[in-house]
Amino acid sequence: MRFILRWLVTAAAVALTAWILPGIGVPPEANPELSILVFAAILGLVNTIIRPILKFFSCGCLIATLGLFIFVINALCFLAAEWLVNLIPGLGIQVSSFWTALLGSIIVSIISFLINWLLPDAWVKPKAA
Repeated sequence: MRFILRWLVTAAAVALTAWILPGIGVPPEANPELSILVFAAILGLVNTIIRPILKFFSCGCLIATLGLFIFVINALCFLAAEWLVNLIPGLGIQVSSFWTALLGSIIVSIISFLINWLLPDAWVKPKAA
């Protein structure tokens, strides 16, 4: 249940980001709702699988920039999720540039944090045994 809730929170954050940021959107020929839901699922998978690998291999850059390189990694994950969604026929997300992906990943993170913060604890945290 928590997985589905986190997925829906991410999808809501992506939808709000696409509404706020003009460089992110759904092409007219794609199904917007399904595209955003699939993008949120793929973004979650990319963040779970690829992001730790990128963090491991860029450890020197992360240390040298005092952790600020994580924003670049987040933008790359955002672009990777966009590329993967665009491979599926009938779906699509458009991100105009790397800088839009960078700003979009920051906005998605902030909105996701705020939505999770507003949700009741019983919905987000597991019950103690």
